[in-house]
Amino acid sequence: MLILFKILLVGAMFYMVFNLFRALVIMNKNDPNQPPMSKFIGRRVATSAAIVIVLLLLIVTGVITPNPRPY
Repeated sequence: MLILFKILLVGAMFYMVFNLFRALVIMNKNDPNQPPMSKFIGRRVATSAAIVIVLLLLIVTGVITPNPRPY
């Protein structure tokens, strides 16, 4: 079960980076017929928020445990 969450989180991170690079390509082309760059940046921000929420839920439910000591 834990490996499934890890795979989903890594997939979400790849999706986030993919949208970041899509926004970069659209910004460099400056084509008015393309979708706006903010569409892809918004997807990246929403994906980041979803990742943080999922991680917090997994910590609260006890599925994963954070490192108790930072060193």
